[in-house]
Amino acid sequence: MGWVLVAILVIFVMVLASCIKIVPQAYAYVVERLGAYQGTWSVGLHVKTPFLDKVAKRVNLKEQVVDFAPQPVITKDNVTMRIDTVVFFQITDPKLYAYGVENPIMAIENLTATTLRNIIGEMELDQTLTSREVINTKMRASLDIATDPWGIKVNRVELKNIIPPAAIQDAMEKQMKAERERREAILRAEGEKKSTVLVAEGKKESAILEAEAEKQSAILRAEAQKEKMIREAEGEAEAILKVQQAKADGIRMIREAGADQSVLTIKSLEAFEKAADGKATKIIIPSEIQGVAGLAASVKEIMG
Repeated sequence: MGWVLVAILVIFVMVLASCIKIVPQAYAYVVERLGAYQGTWSVGLHVKTPFLDKVAKRVNLKEQVVDFAPQPVITKDNVTMRIDTVVFFQITDPKLYAYGVENPIMAIENLTATTLRNIIGEMELDQTLTSREVINTKMRASLDIATDPWGIKVNRVELKNIIPPAAIQDAMEKQMKAERERREAILRAEGEKKSTVLVAEGKKESAILEAEAEKQSAILRAEAQKEKMIREAEGEAEAILKVQQAKADGIRMIREAGADQSVLTIKSLEAFEKAADGKATKIIIPSEIQGVAGLAASVKEIMG
């Protein structure tokens, strides 16, 4: 009898323990009573009714990411390509999520594929390749509206890869290569142009500097020549002055020494000889001087 009571007590404890539930952070439990929706448990400690209540679904409230496989789509200009998408979503209503759709992830995947085909079908290839942000925005708006009855909010949609056909990829690579070569040629031409301009400017600057240096050199040479001529003229003037001074001193010394008439006559003749400087063949004597004595008298008179 004692063992039966112990077994009943153990079963009671186990049933009571199974009725106590702790909901962790960022989760919610959908509870049913006799197969009907009873309520949603949020974070914390909860106790259910034994044998009547059960946790029908454990819902993750954190933002989730789903990467869908590439989907074939056709553009407006009839180019078939493959695009894979990444969807970021979050469950906002656990009850709608539990009872709104049978398989929410599969539903989102199919909805993403059909929405993507509708958007790409209105765009041409070039526009598709350059309008990712536009496609992402349109898809997010459409999916958010469609998944709202399921208790799901689509936060973001991204096109992960756009895979065009191999022939178009090859043509695009050739076009990109040609564009790079064109840009390289333009940059090389611009570099050569700048180099030519810089060389011409350098030559011009060098010519200007050379002309300025030549001008300065000519000015310095002219000033040196002028200074030389001035000094030569000053030297000649000083030499003449000294010669005249020496002659005057000589005449004064002769006069002071009391030279007679014949000495004065000889000195006068020497003066005429120096005047000729050995270059003249004739010496013209003034008509007033009739003789040596008269010449001497004239010199004496001048000295007096």
